[in-house]
Formats: sequence, structure tokens, C-alpha cells
Amino acid sequence: MNYKKTFFDNGIRLVTERVAHAKSISLGIWVDAGSRDEDENERGIFHLIEHMIFKGTKKRSATQIAKDLDAIGGFSNAFTSKEQTCFYGRVLDRHLPFLIDLLSDIFINSVFAEKDLELEKSVVLQEIHMMEDTPDEYVGVLFDEAFWAGDPLGRPIMGTKESVTGIGRDDILRYVSRFYSPTRVAIAAAGNLDHDLMAASFKPLFETISPYPGSSAARSTPSSTPSVVSSPKQLEQVHLCFGARASSLSARERFAESIFNILLGGNMSSRLFQEIRENRGLAYAVYSSINGYIDTGMLKVYAATEKDQINRVLELIVQIIKGIQNGDLDDGDLDRAKEYLIGGILLGTESNDVLMTRLARNEFIFGRYVGYRELLAELKKVTLDEVVEASRRIFSPKGISLTVLGPVDRDQIAVDPLDF
Repeated sequence: MNYKKTFFDNGIRLVTERVAHAKSISLGIWVDAGSRDEDENERGIFHLIEHMIFKGTKKRSATQIAKDLDAIGGFSNAFTSKEQTCFYGRVLDRHLPFLIDLLSDIFINSVFAEKDLELEKSVVLQEIHMMEDTPDEYVGVLFDEAFWAGDPLGRPIMGTKESVTGIGRDDILRYVSRFYSPTRVAIAAAGNLDHDLMAASFKPLFETISPYPGSSAARSTPSSTPSVVSSPKQLEQVHLCFGARASSLSARERFAESIFNILLGGNMSSRLFQEIRENRGLAYAVYSSINGYIDTGMLKVYAATEKDQINRVLELIVQIIKGIQNGDLDDGDLDRAKEYLIGGILLGTESNDVLMTRLARNEFIFGRYVGYRELLAELKKVTLDEVVEASRRIFSPKGISLTVLGPVDRDQIAVDPLDF
């Protein structure tokens, strides 16, 4: 096996997968903390920290960080999700020592200067405005807020204008000390690498990070609130999210749910795409997707259509889901969905970025390496009856939510998912 794992003395983990034929290496420093771990009045702070990490260290300015990476033809970025934050890069294998030095420097030695903080808050506010002007993205944010009402899982990752404006440097330092603690940090890498040499490079740098003095607050147990929400806005189309609760990232049921998602709206041959777009021309964009978390999940359908077609589209979504729930499937459907998922999984093995991401997430979810053979074996076991049961479990009576964004009021929505 090309997988290796090393624990540093303070609890930080280094997980790697060697791909001998690769010319590059993808490296990420991961923190098991995201927007669902934020306090109510500091929403968006992890996303702001992600921005600030690149604004300068004790030995590099923000400009120097950018120039250093460009000079070797590398790529570096970061992202914040609801449960993790990641700082990553991809370089040719011969430039790995430089990437280790750069990512270690920004992760450990960022200064979070006050003047940079005020400028970066302005940048984040522009990002929030841009998201609100992107209806297919914004409706998903509104859906999450309504579906996970009152739970941190429903908070927008970028925060709000009010919360971001109120974040100060002391708040950032407190969160970094509390959450960028060794037991929450994993370093993951995939490509043409030597695990032992990487461990020797990282260990003296990352063992200087001290554990947080005290225990961090545990994540709340998420609860969902089925609802119908309309957000009137002058747009050319109506954008909708129609969804319900699904299983967690570690649940056995997730395999059947993944197949159900593909059959419902996960690709171009799916029921939603074929019926709503291809057969009736009611939408350009229509699909379903699963958002999985450590302890829960959500499956949602997205569509954009004309104002006067909103109820017809909703009727078709309900009709298609009920068809699957009533067993309108055969072995050919099941086999095609499995092959589609298997193809996507195996094609991902050719990307070092994908391999690196899987290493980190499996470490946080399972605490171990999850091989592709194990994953595919579980997927192949799924039966038609399990897919039908997944559809019934997810879209159960009184468990469905709908959020609509666009030129339509609540009283114009005739299809009520609460009566599903």
C-alpha cells in the first residue's frame, strides 16, 4: 500500500499517498473546524481567517507569497466549508520543499495585521454581495438557513455583513488558538513523494503548535425544520430548492442514497433532467445533489424556471420522486447509476488533488484510510429495494422543505411539500 500515516508528538497527523508516476504533488493543511463551529455573533470568522492567512507572515508579505508561488509555476488556494478549513497547493515534485516552507509559514506565522484585516473585511463584504447577486447560489444559502433553522449548520459560510464587520483581530487570534489546535489539524499529501522526508520536514515546524488549554465546545446535534419559504426578488426566473434530510458521511445508507440521487437528478440521464428539461423544456438547469456532514446530511433538488411554470415544475419533481418510491426502477437503472458513480470515483484517482482531499476527509470522518476497493465493494452491494427505501426515508411525509427565490410570493406556490 502507498498510504502512510504519522502522528507528531502533539497530535497532528500526516497522511500521504504515494503516486510514483506523477510529476506533481498536492499538499493540504486541514483544520477540522468550519462555519458550524462559530459563535452566533462571529459568523464568517473562519472564512475571514482563511483570507487573512495569505495576507502576510513574519518573513513574507502578501505580495511576496504570491510572487514566490508564481515563480515556480505552482498553484495555491484555500477554502472554508461548514466543517473544515483547508490551505493547499500543487507543485512539481521537485518544488515540494518550497511548498512545505510556504504553507507552513502562512499557517504558523501569519501576523493578522490590523490594517490588512480592515481591507480584507471589505473584500469579504464584496464576496457576500456577489453571492447575493448569484441566485442559483443564493437560493441554496437561503434553503440551508431555513432547513437548519436555529442550528449553526444553517449559517452562511461567509457570515453576514453585520457579523463580518464586527470581527476584530482579538477574535481571530482567539479562534486560531482554540480551533487551529493540534488535535484538529491534519496534513495530507498525494503524488510523487517520500513520506519519511515529509515527516522530517514538517515535524520540527508543526510540533511547535501548542494544544489549546481546555476542551473546545462540542458541535450541536443538528435538527431540521421542514418549511416553505418564499424570498421575493426581481429576477428573470424563479430559483427553487426542494429537499429533505439524508444520512451522514459515515452511514451505511449513504451508498443507496448516492444511487438514488444519481437516478433522481445527478446526471443528464436522470429522471429530473430528462423529464423537466429534455421532454418539456421547462428549465435549463435542474439537478439534485447530496450535502453530507459528519453527523447528518441533506439531499436537495435545484431548478430555475419561469414564474408561470413554478407549480408545474414542482408537480413534476414530486411525481418523479413518488415514482421511484413506488418502485419505478429496474436492474438496468441500478447498474447504470452504479457504473456512473464507479466511473467518477476511479477517474478521481488520476487527480492528486482528489486523492489528497480524500485522505484528509477520511481521517476526520473515519480516522483511517478508506481504500477504493472497500468503497466500490459497498457500492456494488446496494440493491433495488435499498434504493427505493432510501427514497422513502429521505422524502418522508412532513420532512420536506422548499425555498423559492424570485418574482413569486408564497401564496402563488400551489404545491406544498409539507403535504407530500
